[in-house]
Amino acid sequence: MKHFKIIISTVIAMSFFGCKNEQVTVQKSPKPKLEKKKKQVVYQVFTRLFGNTNTTNKPWGTLDENGVGKFNDFTDEALSQIKDLGVTYIWYTGVPHHDVITDYTQYGITNDDPDVVKGRAGSPYAVKDYYNVNPDLAENVERRLEEFEALIERSHRAGLKVIIDIVPNHVARNYQSLSNPKGATDFGAEDDTTISYDVNNNFYYNPEEAFIVPEWKNGYKPLGGENHPMADGKFDENPAKWTGNGSRASQPDMNDWYETVKVNYGISPDGEKDFEALPAGFDNEDYKAHFKFWEDKIVPSSWKKFKEITLYWTAKGVDGFRYDMAEMVPVEFWSYMNSAIKMENPDAFLLAEVYNPSIYRDYIKKGKMDYLYDKVQLYDTLKHVMQGQGKTDHIPPIQDDLKDIEHHMLHFLENHDEQRIASPDFANNALKGKPAMVISATISTSPTMIYFGQEFGEPGNEDLGFGDPTRTSIFDYGSVPSVVRWVNNKNFDGGQSTEDEKQLRDFYKRLLNFTINSSALTANYEDIHLYNRQNTQWYNDKVLSFVRWSSDEKLIIVSNFSAENAYGFELQLPKELVSKLELEDGTYKLEDQLFETHTAALTIKNGIAKTRIDIKPLESFILKIE
Repeated sequence: MKHFKIIISTVIAMSFFGCKNEQVTVQKSPKPKLEKKKKQVVYQVFTRLFGNTNTTNKPWGTLDENGVGKFNDFTDEALSQIKDLGVTYIWYTGVPHHDVITDYTQYGITNDDPDVVKGRAGSPYAVKDYYNVNPDLAENVERRLEEFEALIERSHRAGLKVIIDIVPNHVARNYQSLSNPKGATDFGAEDDTTISYDVNNNFYYNPEEAFIVPEWKNGYKPLGGENHPMADGKFDENPAKWTGNGSRASQPDMNDWYETVKVNYGISPDGEKDFEALPAGFDNEDYKAHFKFWEDKIVPSSWKKFKEITLYWTAKGVDGFRYDMAEMVPVEFWSYMNSAIKMENPDAFLLAEVYNPSIYRDYIKKGKMDYLYDKVQLYDTLKHVMQGQGKTDHIPPIQDDLKDIEHHMLHFLENHDEQRIASPDFANNALKGKPAMVISATISTSPTMIYFGQEFGEPGNEDLGFGDPTRTSIFDYGSVPSVVRWVNNKNFDGGQSTEDEKQLRDFYKRLLNFTINSSALTANYEDIHLYNRQNTQWYNDKVLSFVRWSSDEKLIIVSNFSAENAYGFELQLPKELVSKLELEDGTYKLEDQLFETHTAALTIKNGIAKTRIDIKPLESFILKIE
């Protein structure tokens, strides 16, 4: 989640708690079956940008000026090509109806105020209506939900499972659902606003104080200063609600998440929890036990509202959720909601944005999360190595530290919050992502995620208004140049892609398809980097190596992070590892599984294995022992 031109630190984020008109026809198809013993690959796509082929990209441009992608742009062919990249899940980012500065009043949708909307297209993390979808994404706004349901079915037919965002920590300041199911009410509709806190209030309040729009600084003005009737420095909210990142000020700072309000989960302003704690040792119980525990418990209103929201989408065929800033919501709530989801769909894919390593195990074991972002350890370390500032020596200890939960730590090099690899502030060269991608995708049993455009080396250069270059904006209308070239007038065949883009996509396709078909990558891991650092001449901290194996597949993986230097050395496997691999003295053929053009020999003598490695700049080998 990125709400402004900075990233809010985890410390600040956690400060509050201290820790067309025709009828759409949907043909039901079975959900794709995914083998549990295979690695998974998530393709995150920013939905409104994917199919937009308008290349105007005017700063602060309107929807009419810059265009917008639609659900219907994800055709059968488009989805087939995404699947063929080696993808098993598709995360459609920006689906729930969030604030936008486009007039949809003819459809009964109220206008949103630029004073509390970031960008013109709005933040996908300021959700206005959880029971419907972003009207920008529909050909027929009145049938927007049906169009998304049709997309779910197309995705399933293509063999892809579907993930969408849920943002339990906060909602848009003007939350108002037009689509509430029977019995559901809006967040805050039943709150007692005369008091700051009540366990069943959905929000926190400053009684007798009105909300004040932030003071704009550094030349910033909503909509870039455009004369807009609602951009008047005012927003009617009385009493003022606390802001999404925990700010209690009636006038939040412009760097706060001022477009959102904090959801109350039954934690009082002084930190007291007004709900039952999980019993001691309950982290070792399965989701069925967690579900049973909560069955007879009284829980805060917000808990029930979000549970019903996720079950609503689960019933529509959504296969999983990505939870924004999950660590800002108590772990007991996650136990309550995730166990209920799992009771409906035991295979649901539940992914959380959590940045504090000290609480990883609580959110996995107590909160029943399937996966967490591995950002502050693996991603941050890989980024430093790619930038030439870090050493590969720091990577093996990360895997050792996370060995008990490694399967749950989802790996990525790009997402909507992070800088593009090819951007000047990251690596300034998409090719520098190749060795890191090999390591990220093969070092553990966890899922791998890539962000649309990553496979083309998208640099994210566009200045579209609110969003900053180096990151593809999630706040503005626009298009993504490398993706536009690949979409090729909705042919989805790369017909306008450059040769470099085609070659990079081929690399990603080879790598990802290998990972989802490898048995070794779902089994054993052992580091050989530190052993070779001590025992192998010319082996250095720009290279990384490790071994992955199963009963029927044995792999040696080697990557060179240097963009300038080739290296040659005699890579060694220690005797203890050779024994684990059940290899005897002799010579074995090694064949690269990425490009299938490199072969070598592994010689074992007296139980110690050696192979000559000559590796070019930014080259990687996945060597299978034959």
